[in-house]
Amino acid sequence: MARRPAGEINAGSTADIAFLTLCFFLMTSQMDQDSGLSRVLPQMPDENQQQADVQVNRRNVMVVNINSNDRIGVGGQPIDLSLLKDRVKTFVLNEADDPTLPEKEIKDIPGFGPWPVTKGVVSLQNDRGTSYDMYMKVQNELVKAYNELRNEFAMQHFGQPYIRLDEDKQKMIREHIYRQSISEAEPRDVSKKK
Repeated sequence: MARRPAGEINAGSTADIAFLTLCFFLMTSQMDQDSGLSRVLPQMPDENQQQADVQVNRRNVMVVNINSNDRIGVGGQPIDLSLLKDRVKTFVLNEADDPTLPEKEIKDIPGFGPWPVTKGVVSLQNDRGTSYDMYMKVQNELVKAYNELRNEFAMQHFGQPYIRLDEDKQKMIREHIYRQSISEAEPRDVSKKK
């Protein structure tokens, strides 16, 4: 057998240690994950169910448009992104019972009692040329409006932020008091003339 020259290091065990260290860090580190938008899709209708024409009062729908130039409009009027959240909150709340804003219906909320619940729906319509960045910014503002309404309700009626409420109270607010009613229409190409 040949002898190794003096000063040479056995690299076999060093490679094993490096491989084990790499495996350790891969298994213990966390990668960032994109969670996307949390949306609840409508359930598939029953095949035997008859379709009923639903009449929606125009005052109950707030139409938010994003054009191909990433400009936002509410009800046909241009609006800055920074004002959208407050406009949605005003629409949903309708504190002064304005006849141009959505109707309210008194509902008996389980675990809370009677409460005027809005019939308002925010309808988001974007152009095929709308940038994904602007679409996400508008989505964030719409969701932020509902989150702020829920938090304000929790502070006013339970004395603590929405996030600190128990699951039953959060569910009551989320599903009965301020249900996130955002309708997304199919994108269209507004540049084409009809």
